[in-house]
Amino acid sequence: MKISGNVFIVTGGGSGLGEATVRALTQQDATVVIVDRDVTNGQAVARETGGVFWKTDVADEANVKEMYAFASGLGKLRGLVNCAGIAPAEKVLGKSGIHALSSFMQTMQINVGGTFNLLRFAAEIMASQEPVETGERGIIINTASIAAFDGQIGQAAYAASKGAIVSMTLPLARELARFGIRVMTIAPGIMETPMLLAMPPEVQRALGDSVPFPPRMGKPDEFAGLVEYILGNAYLNGDVIRLDGAIRMPPK
Repeated sequence: MKISGNVFIVTGGGSGLGEATVRALTQQDATVVIVDRDVTNGQAVARETGGVFWKTDVADEANVKEMYAFASGLGKLRGLVNCAGIAPAEKVLGKSGIHALSSFMQTMQINVGGTFNLLRFAAEIMASQEPVETGERGIIINTASIAAFDGQIGQAAYAASKGAIVSMTLPLARELARFGIRVMTIAPGIMETPMLLAMPPEVQRALGDSVPFPPRMGKPDEFAGLVEYILGNAYLNGDVIRLDGAIRMPPK
């Protein structure tokens, strides 16, 4: 899938992994729609990269429809990269009581519902387009987490949401294959996202040291580089790639 001259949508594009992906794609002359709820960050990334910002709540159907109506006027939609999500930490039986149902459902609504909301409309648009030379019409790349496989104590909601993204990868790829649409998932490990970079330096060092090799946190640019590779390799489909330096998370 060629990047130059095509339209790509990146959710969570105002910061972290999404921002790095926006920068990588725009550097290759793609038209990128930056989807985020944070207007300040989203507009800043748009100004710096030449992308287009659209304030969007990924879990809101009407809001997402409006964004796609806009994006459809920019050219051929060839890629969706879902990076938007939340990462709460809450125990089922904690000091303040039992896990709130509202926080569990919010995590599922944003991480799973938001991802699915974006990809279903993207698939509809991609399926109606003419294929490129390889027979592809588009590609959807979702973001899970290593928590889907070795979630820690306090990550029941987060691990469940990311596990759902992992589990839907293959059935989506099988269903959309007849339309020439590939579906892949990246499961990042401990990455240099704004949330982790806000932690004390000693905590950041400890997290980095826990990675077998290289003994450091992953860089958003490395995530973006994997996105680029997936886009360019037409035989990658229906699978999940861990991007984690070989770490396997302990219980806590």
